[in-house]
Amino acid sequence: MFNYLPPLNEHNLPYPDTIHPIVVHFVIAMVLFAVFCDVTASFTKNSRLYEVSWWNLAFATVSVFVAVIFGQIEAGLAEPYDAAVSTLNLHTILGWSLSGILAGVTGWRYVIRSQNKLQLPMAYLVVSLLLVALVLVQTYLGDLLVWVYGLHNSPVVEATRRGDLL
Repeated sequence: MFNYLPPLNEHNLPYPDTIHPIVVHFVIAMVLFAVFCDVTASFTKNSRLYEVSWWNLAFATVSVFVAVIFGQIEAGLAEPYDAAVSTLNLHTILGWSLSGILAGVTGWRYVIRSQNKLQLPMAYLVVSLLLVALVLVQTYLGDLLVWVYGLHNSPVVEATRRGDLL
């Protein structure tokens, strides 16, 4: 069965480079911009910004599930060494949690949107800001995995294959 799978490259992936960071950067940008638009619209009373926010949240919600799927695939192929395991596990748990939280916030935002309210509830804005905080923590963990632990970077993959990293 494994003979039909493509061989792993120098990044320990069956495709040229990691896809998870590409997709997840769209999610990060869309969530941050959506919350920025909601907060700005709340102060300026510009209702068009609410529409911009809604569509950013809707696309971010779809995209986060794509990011999580590729994140799971790439985490499974990463062969993390002992120092990286706890950060990778926390990043994975928070990633799945964020996908559910983002879907819930987007559902809440849909209900508010369908009621044609001209102002967002303060509770929604607070939860949105907490969502931003979680996204920033998740971004930090992802940065650790890439820039500190070097998962899927060629020298780290090579050292892991040689058995230099435990």
